Amino acid sequence: MITRSTGRRPGPLAAAVVFAIGMAGTTLPTPLYGLYRRELGLSQLMVTVVFAAYALGVIAVLLLAGNVSDEVGRRPVLLVALGLSAVSALCFVDEGGLPLLLLGRVLSGFAAGLFSGAATAAVLELARPGGEAWAGFAATAANMGGLGCGPLLAGVLAQYAPWPLKLPFLVHLVLLAVAAVLVIRVLPETVAAPGRPSPPRPGRLVPPPEVRGVFVPSAVAAFAGFSLLGLFTAVAPSFVGQTLGVHNLAVSGAVVFTVFLGSTAGQALSGRLGVRRALPAGCLVLVAGLLLVGASLAVRSLPLLVGGAVCGGFGQGLTFRAGLTAVGAAAPPTHRGGTISAFFLAAYVGISLPVVGVGALTVPLGLRGAGLTFAGCVVVVAVVVGVYVLRRPPSEGGGGTAAS
Repeated sequence: MITRSTGRRPGPLAAAVVFAIGMAGTTLPTPLYGLYRRELGLSQLMVTVVFAAYALGVIAVLLLAGNVSDEVGRRPVLLVALGLSAVSALCFVDEGGLPLLLLGRVLSGFAAGLFSGAATAAVLELARPGGEAWAGFAATAANMGGLGCGPLLAGVLAQYAPWPLKLPFLVHLVLLAVAAVLVIRVLPETVAAPGRPSPPRPGRLVPPPEVRGVFVPSAVAAFAGFSLLGLFTAVAPSFVGQTLGVHNLAVSGAVVFTVFLGSTAGQALSGRLGVRRALPAGCLVLVAGLLLVGASLAVRSLPLLVGGAVCGGFGQGLTFRAGLTAVGAAAPPTHRGGTISAFFLAAYVGISLPVVGVGALTVPLGLRGAGLTFAGCVVVVAVVVGVYVLRRPPSEGGGGTAAS
């Protein structure tokens, strides 16, 4: 049974802050990969493998424990996720070489997988009656905002403060402590009768039949949008440094931040457009952003790269919030956490596997050629999804797919 907030406690806002702090830690290493490459002698392929270790950690948790917060409650899962984030940060503070780097990224992925379902469900369920639309925006904005603030914070600290490979993670440990206090002292539990978790069974993450008409196009659109995010978080800093000759880490972090800033702006507009219009419009804008990214790779232009980041992020934000809103509304309350986790699973497959492909393609094609190939493939996916949701748009209530 799920309860809903009716009092004056700042539950939804506190849950969104916890969500943002947790997700910020997952992108802290983004502008630092160049430093790790020099210190550890990593290739671009290995950098993308390190990045993908995080995404694979997310996928593993979503598959095995994506619905655990439906069973044991949101608060315990959030506390476990914060603990995993803290251990991940300590792995980076230790600077123990590639093994600890990989371990830190996997643990960060475990944390993100737990945050994705539990924190999103908590924000939605803590909304007061009539505040569901605001809660949906708060959940997705906290996710994307946290992901965007991570590289910005790390880039600024690494460029202008001492201990570039330690200080960002020490700061994040302090923020994690603040988040833990919020969970313990502020957040009410929304699962009325939490119990013990069932044994992990990946099949339980399959969305209920009544959700699938909404889930499939929403999830594929999320896949395409998160593929763009993966390109920026794993490869864009290397492109900025190696191809454009810009070695300021704050600039690299800011470039990555812009794609998440665009995403947050797209999410803000998505609520006004509604699901039926936001999904196809988001796919169209995502295609335009990918074309700008491809042009920036072709002519080696930083302004075009930033323009592609903002435009592509905007399209990703439109599709992401529309898809999450539709899926969350269609899911039965007793399966909401698991269904949302399945949605994030599709998204994180998009952020991991294609990016590893980019890393592999850098060997025969170089960074520019791999990026152009990647952009072309995601354009095709986004166009196909856009045409599909134009012909069969999800209903506003999330209950199915309209007839074409």
